[in-house]
Amino acid sequence: MSKSFVSEFDVKEENITLNDVPDYEAFTNKELLDKLRNEIIQNLIDNYQNTNDDIASHIREEVNKTIEGYDLDVIERAYINNLIDNEINGYGPITELLDDPSITEIMVNGTNDIYIEIDGKLIKDDSISFINDEHIIRTIQRLIQPIGRTIDTSNPMVDARLTDGSRLNAIIEPLSLNGPVLTIRKFRKELEGIEDLLRNGTLIPEMARFMDACVKSKMNIIVCGGTGSGKTTLLNVMSSFINNDERIITIEDAAELKLGQEHVISLETRRSNYEGTGAITIRDLVINSLRMRPDRIIVGEVRGKEAFDMLQAMNTGHEGSMTTLHANGPKDSLNRLETMVLMAGMEIPIKAIREYIENAIDIVINISRLTDGKRKVTSISEVVGIKDDEIILNEIFSFKQTGITKDGEVIGEFVKTKGKPKSYERIKSRGVDDLSDIFE
Repeated sequence: MSKSFVSEFDVKEENITLNDVPDYEAFTNKELLDKLRNEIIQNLIDNYQNTNDDIASHIREEVNKTIEGYDLDVIERAYINNLIDNEINGYGPITELLDDPSITEIMVNGTNDIYIEIDGKLIKDDSISFINDEHIIRTIQRLIQPIGRTIDTSNPMVDARLTDGSRLNAIIEPLSLNGPVLTIRKFRKELEGIEDLLRNGTLIPEMARFMDACVKSKMNIIVCGGTGSGKTTLLNVMSSFINNDERIITIEDAAELKLGQEHVISLETRRSNYEGTGAITIRDLVINSLRMRPDRIIVGEVRGKEAFDMLQAMNTGHEGSMTTLHANGPKDSLNRLETMVLMAGMEIPIKAIREYIENAIDIVINISRLTDGKRKVTSISEVVGIKDDEIILNEIFSFKQTGITKDGEVIGEFVKTKGKPKSYERIKSRGVDDLSDIFE
């Protein structure tokens, strides 16, 4: 009977386990890595010839030539090949993150401290890293160079919209004590529609139908919520309810809204130049838009003095206007609106400001990102009047959380308040009469 190789030579079997090596530890000598990276990049620039040769093979050849004589293992060689490929053909270590459609946000807090957001949840990503702080700054500069922006010690903060529509924020020393910090909120190439929100459980059909009716009957609407709660997404979805024959003017700091109607004018603010002049603010654009014969004005977000001009537009015939603002709920959003009006420097009594807001705003919608990362429209309220110098809100729909599962998912239900809302009569008077099964 033939013996096996193991028994014949008395070889002891061992269980070998391969542990995943964090990206930062794959090439531990960062000083050598930075030296090789700079040398390879410089050689590629110096020796570049615009031929039909395969650039990948050209990069591989240059890498092999440069690292010849260095005692590098297989992992380190593969690492530097991948690093150079991403540096030349992409945006450094975050290239794959930018290309991944499932990732909605990228946060670089340091060389080995990178987080990503997937399905509303933050995850630390150990699969990528940077060589040093200079490497992060070079990546930031590469991202913002095509849009004519720069970052350095004299201009250590930048907030910009990338060519694909993504939002980028970067801050470096001396303002950031942790070194360079980069945050990218990626722009969805295929924006969500109302069907997507319904499928994801962000709201229920009755709420969607009511919102549609509010837009079509030209209610003035505020969408409020926290950072990353989905305010702009919801505003974009609601804007899709507007009829195609209306002239719409959108005003944003960074153009994120993507409307499908034919008659849309998109305006975007401009920051000051190096001399500190030439800035065009949201307020400037709101004032200018009133002279452009708009049927609707949609402001991406109000956060300051422009709130007064927005309210003025709503009160002077520009019905059906919409905007978003940061707030913890419907009541808080109206309080913030008061503060913003006061920021405009107008010497107006608080009572008069509240009356102005009560006349201008019809519907307040709050959207939240819950603890499980999912986004929900947690409240739809109407402004019904003023009592004892306080603006009164009537909640029409709400989301009531009842608990959390073992997996951390939020348990709850959407609830409709009993009775007819005051806004229902106005909706019917505007010829939108398909909500009778909800409120009657």
